[in-house]
Amino acid sequence: MKNTICKVATAALFLLPMTAMASAPAGGGVTKKTFLDVYKEGGWCMHFILLFSIATVWLIIDIWVRTNAKKMTPEADVQSAQQLFLAGDYVGAYAAMKAAVSPFAQVVRTALGSVGYGKEATEEALLSAVDKINSTLQTRINYLSVIGVCTPMVGLLGTVSGMKGAFSSLGTSGIGDPSGLSAHIGEVLIATASGLFVAIPAFMGFYFLRNKLQAAIHNLQDESESLFRNAPYEYLKDADVGQEATYAALPNWISSPDGATAQG
Repeated sequence: MKNTICKVATAALFLLPMTAMASAPAGGGVTKKTFLDVYKEGGWCMHFILLFSIATVWLIIDIWVRTNAKKMTPEADVQSAQQLFLAGDYVGAYAAMKAAVSPFAQVVRTALGSVGYGKEATEEALLSAVDKINSTLQTRINYLSVIGVCTPMVGLLGTVSGMKGAFSSLGTSGIGDPSGLSAHIGEVLIATASGLFVAIPAFMGFYFLRNKLQAAIHNLQDESESLFRNAPYEYLKDADVGQEATYAALPNWISSPDGATAQG
């Protein structure tokens, strides 16, 4: 289903400027041109604009799905964590969150790994995990801004290339061959307009998804922090809830309690 939506959206996004730029001859009729005809007429820069249009659609769909509340804070994960916290089973909660793959599970698991070091360490770990998720998704959104800036530049470069060909044709054959000149002018218009048609939805997606991400991050942080509100940190002191392997041993020049060195 997702692949079908992506293909339809890609075709719609890229065919829109092509449809808008059908040319009309002097007789008043409309010349029907296929997508491939208009694409070829746009020149070499259309290859890059096509890639940018596909990337725009893919990023918008991908980020939209990733920032949905059901994806960021799944109800099943929230209820599972709440039930285990109410039962005081923090080890079980860590195991459940480790088995889950949602951003909510990642944040709660990270915070539980530091719960034995006190409230301040737990809150810092929680906020750090939220910031990491926010940074990862924001980076994806920023790609839309990059596309919105670069695509018109590519179209402008195609415009310059088309104008060079137009003036070269005019200088070689003069005004007596308007067909050659009009072909280059058509390339100029298609390259410029195609770049703008791709840049506009890219910028719109950038601003809309950025705001959507911030709302999702606030909800994620609120749901995660609510689990640790009034947590019994005094009873969790030095508890190794995560029970992960520890690789940071004592330095080998320090003696262990039994009188031997830490290593050999």
